Amino acid sequence: MQIRFKITRQTQNSAPEFQTYTIDAEPGNTILDCLNRIKWEQDGTLAFRKNCRNTICGSCSMRINGRSTLACKENIASEVQRLQKIANANSAQTPSDSIPEITIAPMGNMPVIKDLVVDMTSFWNNLEAVEPYVSTEARKIPEREFLQTPEEREKLNQTGNCILCGACYSECNAREVNPEFVGPHALAKAYRMVADNRDDQTENRLEKYNQSTDGVWGCTRCYYCNSVCPMDVAPMDQIGKIKQEILDRKDAQASRSIRHRKVLINLVKEGGWIDERKFGVQVVGNYFRDIKGLLSLGPLGLRMIVKGKFPLSFEPSEGTETVRTLIESVQKLEQ
Repeated sequence: MQIRFKITRQTQNSAPEFQTYTIDAEPGNTILDCLNRIKWEQDGTLAFRKNCRNTICGSCSMRINGRSTLACKENIASEVQRLQKIANANSAQTPSDSIPEITIAPMGNMPVIKDLVVDMTSFWNNLEAVEPYVSTEARKIPEREFLQTPEEREKLNQTGNCILCGACYSECNAREVNPEFVGPHALAKAYRMVADNRDDQTENRLEKYNQSTDGVWGCTRCYYCNSVCPMDVAPMDQIGKIKQEILDRKDAQASRSIRHRKVLINLVKEGGWIDERKFGVQVVGNYFRDIKGLLSLGPLGLRMIVKGKFPLSFEPSEGTETVRTLIESVQKLEQ
């Protein structure tokens, strides 16, 4: 079957342009197979990374039809089927004799060096910032090796599957708007250290990961990192586990981020959903302790009153008792 590839071409600090290539391919051919053929048979200047060709090294991560994934993992049949589903969802009619077009672009949140090759310096620097290795002191075990039970080792399996391909970092909305956020890849590795009983720096690590929006509180919980991860590491889930470790150790006075999470849960337990009147006062105003925070709510409150959007009363939702029971049951399981 014929396939048209629409590939982003650019050099460093230049505007991107699309270049189109058409090849004959089998449904089982991977996207990387096709890129290799384009480079070997049509255009030797096309630049992209590759290595193992077997979803192990993570080198060939790129955006394929709008989402970051591994070129060696996705094949022609799956991409054509995906495009057809999108067309059907949009009620678009695709002519039966039309050639499927697959769009290839470099990963996001990193500057382009050439074509599909990006500069991953920030990716590696942010990984290093979380110190993703067992602490030196913890490794100084005299006379015997540090043994782990199967249960202790199992806690590390999911995060240990990360191949550092950069797909989650590429699609991270939080990283896009906040260049100080270390990224989902780094925090997934960070949780591996928190869960590793051989490490003796857990408390110090949690303090570090708790810093403002640079660490776990910078995550916007969009779930996109989970959806694009080719190894099912579920970075957002690991970030959530770090947050819970921090919440278990801190009270609501520790920071606004922690207060935000605790107040939200308490208000939902109280009324089934959030009483917005109390939420702003308790989180931003810190239960009337933060005068500056309370004053910052003034302009928003006035605009809401003028537009008739300020609730004068609060009506609990139906089934509040059920909601409260569910939350308390989950909290008991977590403990």
